[in-house]
Amino acid sequence: MAKTGVFESDPSVMAKATELKKELQRLVREIVDTEDYSNETIDRAKEKLCALKELKLTGKRSPSLKLLETLACPDEFRCPLSKELMADPVIVATGQTYDRPFIQKWLKAGNQTCPVTQQILSHTILTPNHLVRGMISQWCKSRGIELSDPVYQINEEGMTEADREHFLSLLEKMSLTLSEQKQSARELRLLTKRMPSFRALFGESLDAIPQLLNPLSESRPQNGIHPDLQEDVITTLLNLSIHESNKKLVAETPMVIPLLMEALRSGTIDTRTNAAAALFTLSALDSNKALIGKSGALKPLIDLLEEGHPLAMKDVASAIFTLCMINENKAKAVRDGAVRVILKKITDRMHVDELLAILAMLSSHQKAIEEMGELGAVPCLLSIIRESTCGRNKENCIAILHSICLNDRTKWKEMREEENAHRTISELAENGTSRAKRKACGILERLNRIVNIVHTS
Repeated sequence: MAKTGVFESDPSVMAKATELKKELQRLVREIVDTEDYSNETIDRAKEKLCALKELKLTGKRSPSLKLLETLACPDEFRCPLSKELMADPVIVATGQTYDRPFIQKWLKAGNQTCPVTQQILSHTILTPNHLVRGMISQWCKSRGIELSDPVYQINEEGMTEADREHFLSLLEKMSLTLSEQKQSARELRLLTKRMPSFRALFGESLDAIPQLLNPLSESRPQNGIHPDLQEDVITTLLNLSIHESNKKLVAETPMVIPLLMEALRSGTIDTRTNAAAALFTLSALDSNKALIGKSGALKPLIDLLEEGHPLAMKDVASAIFTLCMINENKAKAVRDGAVRVILKKITDRMHVDELLAILAMLSSHQKAIEEMGELGAVPCLLSIIRESTCGRNKENCIAILHSICLNDRTKWKEMREEENAHRTISELAENGTSRAKRKACGILERLNRIVNIVHTS
């Protein structure tokens, strides 16, 4: 029996060998067939040949292959510490780029300086250098080199004492001059966006969030709140609320929800959008849903929805939908005009998917159903069933129509006329989702009973 070769014994190695052979064949053909072939083409052919030899000998990418890649790569792609091709380039406080594992090892050894510049680092946060990573990735791809995905190891345990001190100093500046507040708010916004560990730091102290909010809670009757400062603080709150263990703490901090409501009313469109997104994120907890609803946040959300700014619509709709998952908030949303606003937007075919989902949720509330009937929801919903190709939208429409008709018997005439003219409901009973079929069949049975009663009387 013939001995099985290395290539045949491992499918992944075999695939890599095939890829290398194809590339080598292309390069050799270019050298043989072209008079003005370059030295770079020869070097690349050598690289492929050496890589193929390594695979043949070892059956895997060996350290010498890694060395080959490093020797061939441009200097700007090498880590200053390891002198090797960087797999996960990150930027330190001085702006210098290193490979993450090697600069982390440097910092964990107690060093507080930049290895290249020797400057003291103001903080030890490592920011991914996406530009250099992309350039390295492109370089590797053009040479058939596989670049491993970066593994991020940023967590609470990775925080150094210097990071904590920097965090505290930023919070202290939130009580100083407007210039210092703006600078600190911007940095806190960026840090909490990039670093889960900084989001977690806010949960370690009951004073951290009030300190963050200090510029917005101060009385500024003459000048008001600086729009950039408000946007950075509100966006930092959004970043904090993403952290699962922060949701309860953030929502229950007394100033948070009132300031988010104020931002919904008076901020820039970016600030208002992020305030809505923060309320949506916080409302993932049922206890927060109730708290936010009691605070009166649905009214400014509905007002912002009515304005219809494209940037804000999805976050606002998501917040309203999530808040209305509990019955007490459905009543508040109806009282605050949600049905009228949503129906108008649906009629104008704006964000139909999201808004139909909210309307379907509200249809379990008696007052909402009455209002839908009064505002002419029936022809609007029937037209969507005819026009839409989305099964979920058709399902929501027929479910709402079923509730409206059961509540108001005068609407059966419109339903019968629609069925006679377009067979809209029969079509849905045959081809809709399982829930849509049930609702459509229920309406058809009722229509048939009404017709029989008319014929017999």
